[in-house]
Amino acid sequence: MLKAITKKTVLLGARHRARTLTTLMTAALAACGPGEEPILIGLAGPFSEQRAQSMQLGAQLAVSEINQQGGVRSRELRLVVVDDSGKGNVAVRVAQSLYDNPDIVAVVGHLNSGATLAAAQVYNGGRHPIVAISPSASSPDITHAGEYTFRICPDDSVHGVQLAEWAYGQIGARRAAILFENDSYGRGLRSTFRNSFVALGGQIVSEDPFLSELPSFEPYLTRIRLRGGADAVLLAGARDGAVNILNTMANLGYRPATLSGDGIVGIQASEADPEGVFVSLAYLADAGGDRNQDFVSAYHTAYGGQQPDHRGAGAYDIVRLLARAIQEAGFERSRIRDYLAGVGSETDAFEGVTGQIAFDSRGDISGKDVVIGVFRDGRIVPAPKRR
Repeated sequence: MLKAITKKTVLLGARHRARTLTTLMTAALAACGPGEEPILIGLAGPFSEQRAQSMQLGAQLAVSEINQQGGVRSRELRLVVVDDSGKGNVAVRVAQSLYDNPDIVAVVGHLNSGATLAAAQVYNGGRHPIVAISPSASSPDITHAGEYTFRICPDDSVHGVQLAEWAYGQIGARRAAILFENDSYGRGLRSTFRNSFVALGGQIVSEDPFLSELPSFEPYLTRIRLRGGADAVLLAGARDGAVNILNTMANLGYRPATLSGDGIVGIQASEADPEGVFVSLAYLADAGGDRNQDFVSAYHTAYGGQQPDHRGAGAYDIVRLLARAIQEAGFERSRIRDYLAGVGSETDAFEGVTGQIAFDSRGDISGKDVVIGVFRDGRIVPAPKRR
């Protein structure tokens, strides 16, 4: 009965989102005068997957609000949405399609690090490079992806350090195991956690790479137990792998303190039980601030009571930041890039719902920290400090 109700709820939610997006698009199209060409912004991510839904909804909400307020330079904004499946080879193809459209002035995306790194080769090349800003790609390698590649999230070094300090200082862990997805995101989170945890005085008892589609992780968990067990286990990967790992833990009756990065956000909608899992985040919907609470309320109203995640809030901020850049610098791709490069230095930092946005010389966000949240009753709330 519970599964049937869940499937029905998901179906109704999808229908509601479709109706809401149609309403928002209709309002946006009516905002500007007839005959005016829209300003096109690409939106690239794995939108056929649940993890990217908030990213699309957040971007669309920003577009709708901007257009209802008269658009940018009296022209409406319009999103060109492309699905990259979260895979590098697909991301290259969709990036090329966005690059080749001269009417597209900038790109919001991609969601994950692998796709972002692959697409960056396209966006930064040729005679007419184009800015792409990711809301959530955290691999340290993105720092060197090119001068037209930006992101508004901290990289894995920040996440890994905070998770290690939480495991050692708050959980009291002295022995930790790491299960990491063998991609740029998983490897980056694994290395920064490991280095920080060891520097604090902890011991890494096991480090194992995995593929997310493995049906059972029993051999990995058995190996950890045979090596004397671990006080904490880091899941360095995306949602699908974490689902399988947590389900295997449940089947074995083995659940040490568990931590993960923001790649698993959305797992609460799966069949796994993430209750009590600690997660590092650059954004929490429950965070204070009038700007954030206004956004959460608008998102809640527009999308049938849903709550945004860090990807949705990030995409919302990026669209609004790009609107400011276009308003002040114009429509040319190179001018938009130059304007963004000066945000926080040559011009004021952008005050967004995810916090203050300012870029360093390599397109990374400056001074952005992460917080530790914990899954409680299907939500992520701030994790209380124990000591």
